[in-house]
Amino acid sequence: MAVDPNTGQEVVQATVGFFGDLASTKSVAAAFAIGLGALGPALGIGKLAAKAMEAIGRNPEAAPKIQTAMILAIAFAEAIAIYALVVALIIKFV
Repeated sequence: MAVDPNTGQEVVQATVGFFGDLASTKSVAAAFAIGLGALGPALGIGKLAAKAMEAIGRNPEAAPKIQTAMILAIAFAEAIAIYALVVALIIKFV
């Protein structure tokens, strides 16, 4: 808390950042949070699907087991993106 030299009362100072006001800073922070938070799962899901297709191509008889494991892993990776969305919403609205 800072003290206003004219009135002697305490003044709350908000740290905002480069964008000028708190709302703009929160919006940019939320955009970065969801953008970077979705990048990892997107790359992971792409690599996972590519490797699963490669494995099915090498051993077509194992396709049901590979497909089940692939879908489960994709669901776990997508959960991380949902966590990033929740964090972005918390940053934006709290």
